[in-house]
Amino acid sequence: QVRLVESGGGLVQSGGSLRLSCAASGPIDNIVALGWYRRFPGKDRELVARISGSGTTTYEDSVKGRFTVSRGNVETDVNLLMNNLKPEDTAVYYCHIQREAWGRRDYWGQGTQVTVSS
Repeated sequence: QVRLVESGGGLVQSGGSLRLSCAASGPIDNIVALGWYRRFPGKDRELVARISGSGTTTYEDSVKGRFTVSRGNVETDVNLLMNNLKPEDTAVYYCHIQREAWGRRDYWGQGTQVTVSS
């Protein structure tokens, strides 16, 4: 069973930056997209940013111009650079990989807490 492991969360002041990283414990083929979601207390997970296999990026409106999603040197690695963080960015962030091969399969990380103080 391949697992995704996130790192880089923590506490930062408003206006600061954090870089989240995600690595898979094993190979994953037929990747359609990689990305990051977040969950606010009492809410469902929402998409923050994703990058497709062809390199097309998509961002949630509130993070456009502040967050940058990128792939790492290993094809299953995905990073999220978060600049100009705001208190409303406080959430648990999850990395995600979507695989398509005889059906869809989603891989999720365990989540990493990001807290932005005002």
